[in-house]
Amino acid sequence: MTAKTTEKHPLVYPYGTRHTDEMIADLSRRAWEFRIQVLKMVYDHQTGHIGGAFSAAEILTALFFHQMNLDPKNPDWPDRDRLVFSKGHACAMLYTCLANRGFFPVEKLDTFRELNSILQGHPEPAKTPGVEVPAGPLGHGIAIGTGMALAARLQDRRSKAYVVLGDGEINSGPIWEGALAASKYKVDSLKCILDYNGVQQTGTTDHVCSTEPIKDKWASFNFHVIEIHGHNMAQVLTALDEADEMHAKPVMIVARTTKGKGVSFMENNNEWHGAAPNEAQYKQALSELEQEVERWQ
Repeated sequence: MTAKTTEKHPLVYPYGTRHTDEMIADLSRRAWEFRIQVLKMVYDHQTGHIGGAFSAAEILTALFFHQMNLDPKNPDWPDRDRLVFSKGHACAMLYTCLANRGFFPVEKLDTFRELNSILQGHPEPAKTPGVEVPAGPLGHGIAIGTGMALAARLQDRRSKAYVVLGDGEINSGPIWEGALAASKYKVDSLKCILDYNGVQQTGTTDHVCSTEPIKDKWASFNFHVIEIHGHNMAQVLTALDEADEMHAKPVMIVARTTKGKGVSFMENNNEWHGAAPNEAQYKQALSELEQEVERWQ
C-alpha cells in the first residue's frame, strides 16, 4: 500500500500549497494507510513499537508530504530541511514515510528489524537514506536540532530543522539544556513538535513524571508555543505553517495525541509501547484501521 499519485492527489503538496479539503482528506487517509503498513511490519516480524508510531502518524505525514523541502533522489542535498526524529524507537512510522516519499523502495519495509536490513530497530543514518541522526538514547533531539539550525545560519542557508519529540522523552535533562541554547541564540529555524500522547513505557506520563503545565514550561524557555489536536490534519498543517512564519525565537508545537491511535485495545495503553500483536489482535486492528481509511476515501 503506497501513497497514491494522481492529478487530483499528487505525491507531495509543496510548501505553500493552499490547505483545501481534498488535500487535508488525502493526507489524513495516507496517515491511516501508513498505520496499516506499520501494523503489518510489526506483526510480521513480531517486534517494534506500535503505540508511539501510531500517535505520530499525522505529524510525520504532514512533514514529509507537505512541509519539508527534500529531494529523495539526493538525500544529502545541502539545502534540505532536516528532521531529527528524537523518539527513535517509533521509527516504523518514520521508515514508512521515508519509503512512500521515495527515499528507498517500499518493499524494503518487509525487512524491518531483520539482521543487516537498512531498517534497524532505531534509526541509523549510515544505513537508511533520509535518516539524519541516530536515535537510540532519548533526550538529545533539541540540542542536535539547534546545532543543525545554527550551522545553517552560519552557512547562510535557509533550511529548517524539525525535531519530533516524545512526551516521556522530555523527562530527560538534556532536552531542557538544548532548549536553553535554542532560546539564547534565538534559533528561529528550529521547529519542534511534541508528540504529547500521555503514555510512556511504564505508565502514564502524569504518573511517571508529570510535565504539566506543558505549554507554560516551553513558553518560559522563550519558545513560541502552539497547542493542537495532533490527529487533526488541518490543525497540524496550520500549526506547521504558523511555525514557519515565526521569527526571532524557536517554536514548540504541542500536539496532543493518543498512544496507539486508531486501534481500540491499543489506545492509551502502555502495554502497546513496544509489543507486537498476535494473529487475532492483528486481524482486529487491521479491520479497525481499514474502516478509518475508508472514511477518508
